[in-house]
Amino acid sequence: MSRKLKVIIDFDGTLTAEETQVNSLAGKSLDTLSNEIIHAPRQQLAADYKATRTRLLQAPHRYWWEVNGLIASYCNEGAFILNTTTLQVMLRENPTYAQAVAIAFPKTEYDPVVDCTNYLFHRHTAELPPAFRPAARDVLASLIEHHDRTPVILTNSLGDKVRRLLATLALDGESIVLGDTRQYEMDPDWTHRFLHPELGEIQIWPVSEKYRVDLRRPAYYRALIQAGDDDLQLAVVADTLSLPGALPLMMGIPFFLVRTPYTPAWCAQAVDAHPLGHVLDDLADLPVALDALPVGE
Repeated sequence: MSRKLKVIIDFDGTLTAEETQVNSLAGKSLDTLSNEIIHAPRQQLAADYKATRTRLLQAPHRYWWEVNGLIASYCNEGAFILNTTTLQVMLRENPTYAQAVAIAFPKTEYDPVVDCTNYLFHRHTAELPPAFRPAARDVLASLIEHHDRTPVILTNSLGDKVRRLLATLALDGESIVLGDTRQYEMDPDWTHRFLHPELGEIQIWPVSEKYRVDLRRPAYYRALIQAGDDDLQLAVVADTLSLPGALPLMMGIPFFLVRTPYTPAWCAQAVDAHPLGHVLDDLADLPVALDALPVGE
């Protein structure tokens, strides 16, 4: 049965193959750290980055992207997330690096390291050429053409980068961009709780023995509430769980996890086990999966 849906699709990693871009992003970030922020030899930074990344992947449940003292995402949930977490751990653990970052970012929104890695991400992802997944254009075109589908592109960026890259797809009409959603913005003082189908009211979702997803993301919560203020049913599509996926599930919004080369098994298992969760083996499967949503889900 057809239903009117606003389909919120994450940009980086979902529409794009970020695993093919991350080496370039890391290289540009290390260049900037070497030349503009830390002023340490590029070779030294590269060696420290490689050693840190290797250590993170040996025990990914022990390392995470930290914001305001809370876990925004575990390090192994995405290719770009692993880069961000590697940089954060490397910068925090080396006193010389940490001091240089503190000097370069004296007025902070979060803390010097988080502000630094945010700066590196936004600056250098804007410099990357398009790297859309093979199905991206066809999926977006089918959603635009469907009279009961409204695609919305989700991003933590301000939106200019996303609009510019989407324009290269030459789609009919301009896609709506839901930008600056700050899925990573954690607030330890936020008291809102979410109803889990088995655990009751929670703020932290224990998805497995080793992984616990923190739901205290008021900025992203407000963005999703605002996106649904026109009474259209929402669905969210993304390549990771903690940042874009967990909150929609706890808000009663169907969530589609697109399995990628870097998707951890624990993420796919958590999504698949939730009544509103769906795991797609390919982005190309999305239109049919949306059609198969039960009425009322």
